[in-house]
Amino acid sequence: MLAVFVLYMVATVFIAWWYSRGERTHREFVLGGGRFSGTALALSERATGESAWLLLGLTGHAYADGLSTIWVALGCVIGILFIWMVMAGRLREETEKTGAMTVSSLLARRFPGAEKPIGMLSAVILIFFFLLYIAAQFSGSGKVLQGTFGLDPFWGIVIASVVVTVYCGLGGFIAVVVTDVFQALLMIFTLVAFPVIALFIAASHDLQIAGALREAGPHYLSLTRGMTGSSAVILVLSGLSWALGYTGQPQLLTRMMAIRNEKEVRRAVGVATVWTLLAYTGAILIGLFGVAFVKSGLLGAGASAVSTDAEKILPAMVVALVSPILAGVLLSGVISAMMSTASSEVTVSSASFTEDIFTNLRKRATSPKGMLYLNQAVTVAVGAVAIVLALTMRDTVYSLVSYAWSGIGSSFGPALILLLFWKRLSRAGVFASLITGTVATVVWKTFFEQPTGVSERLASYVISFTMAVLFSLVFPEKGGGRPSPTSTVLTPTGGPA
Repeated sequence: MLAVFVLYMVATVFIAWWYSRGERTHREFVLGGGRFSGTALALSERATGESAWLLLGLTGHAYADGLSTIWVALGCVIGILFIWMVMAGRLREETEKTGAMTVSSLLARRFPGAEKPIGMLSAVILIFFFLLYIAAQFSGSGKVLQGTFGLDPFWGIVIASVVVTVYCGLGGFIAVVVTDVFQALLMIFTLVAFPVIALFIAASHDLQIAGALREAGPHYLSLTRGMTGSSAVILVLSGLSWALGYTGQPQLLTRMMAIRNEKEVRRAVGVATVWTLLAYTGAILIGLFGVAFVKSGLLGAGASAVSTDAEKILPAMVVALVSPILAGVLLSGVISAMMSTASSEVTVSSASFTEDIFTNLRKRATSPKGMLYLNQAVTVAVGAVAIVLALTMRDTVYSLVSYAWSGIGSSFGPALILLLFWKRLSRAGVFASLITGTVATVVWKTFFEQPTGVSERLASYVISFTMAVLFSLVFPEKGGGRPSPTSTVLTPTGGPA
């Protein structure tokens, strides 16, 4: 099992090194330079979107709470389908018009004269929440390696984070997308194959999965966890609210910005849809099946680890139920989920710093090679800070991701939706979305989530969207409409002229 895992790590770094060879422009490092097909970018987006949260967080959530987890999964599926079917084509068009390389610069370039403040504010917000998000992935890696090899979580976090930082620094967006494709295939293999394997093992031991679920608790098979009335409505809406955050996640939306043409967008929609439906079905089944296996005693010592941390159900089942070689392959799929997400967030964070903060503060022009080196240095710095956070924070992967997801989605989502589909969005509306989304997430999570039962994902998004519309109406653009975008002239190699 250890040999398989080491082979996976070596293969990941080798792939990144192979695709990092040769000269690269800054634009290729940040957005790929139009190299990739819709299929590759769809797989990359799915690998990026489905982090430790899916393979540890959602499986653990299903194990702990039962069928009510379906609302969370349904919310995610709706969000994924929406950004691919509705937003992807428009994002690609806006990217062509503006020459933007990040979501922050896409917002900024639509409002000439406000590029610097919009770009810098959005970059600061993005980096703040992304550091928490990356830390969640590194923390998840520590859990998996501890449960699998008995490795101290400290070393698990360090190993995964160093590998991610190295291959991000080597090849930027290109290396990340190529490794994402490899990791997406491993992830879907784990999420499809393992439930089937578990079902056969259950049958061979005459385990009654339905009976075990009924015995797990009176509300375990209830779609509302036994709640009625307003409590049930809040539960359902909180689960579905995961859909909202997808509209503002730069690490996902940059894949759509990088697509070559409309034909590739249509191809990507099909790939992303199939992958998503298979993955979420598999994750929930693993969590539900886990109840029967823990009750049966087949997990051995792994059951005690799960009793204190439900997010360890998948690693515990894999280690206990299958051969070491297959376990190594399946757990590589789990690690893939974390590394693919962390790598994309590290890349987007470094790009936001160089494109939206450094570029707006510099006093003189920087050569393309200098920008490339700066991006690589920032990549290492982001990885280092995330390691420290992962080692010091004690939140679950699920809660950390939920918080960061809400902050990013509520800040960027309303502004992007209105930018793409409402001509009256003004720069005041963009500022309102960015500031309100950030503040509402922090304040609601701290003071109002527990008393009301309403998640910060839902509340902060609604507040931010409302304020973006209100400020756009009260402080419209001169002339009553949004101005034409500013753009960067591109050289034949894809770099700025």
